[in-house]
Amino acid sequence: MKTLYEATSTAEGGRAGHVKSEEGPIDFNLSVPKGMGGDGGDGANPEQLFGSAYAACFGGAVQSVAKSKNIKIDEENISVSATIGFCQDDDGFFLEATLDCFIPGVDKETGEKLVKAAHKACPFSKATRDNITVTLNLLLDE
Repeated sequence: MKTLYEATSTAEGGRAGHVKSEEGPIDFNLSVPKGMGGDGGDGANPEQLFGSAYAACFGGAVQSVAKSKNIKIDEENISVSATIGFCQDDDGFFLEATLDCFIPGVDKETGEKLVKAAHKACPFSKATRDNITVTLNLLLDE
């Protein structure tokens, strides 16, 4: 195994605290959403941070898979929206994720193949596999 890059971030004060990345540019306050009993302040929360990171990484995986399969896509205009659910059941708290993927200019069959292949390749998908429910959706051009 060869480590290509490492990033260190520190959170102080838990969910209502502050996060900062060692290299910058992350340096902001966190807030607990009202739905979780917090004040709903203007800070970010872990689910937003995780969703942003997962969406960006998954989009990169779509681009990488398309390139490796010689499928032309509009790389600048693909988008992935990650909705991260913070859930509770009788066993405690857990996360779930829904990834809505838009790959303009591809047909349904090609898009579905790209999304499935990206889910196999994406490091965030690998990290969550068999740990949380991840729902994949392909959004098509109207």
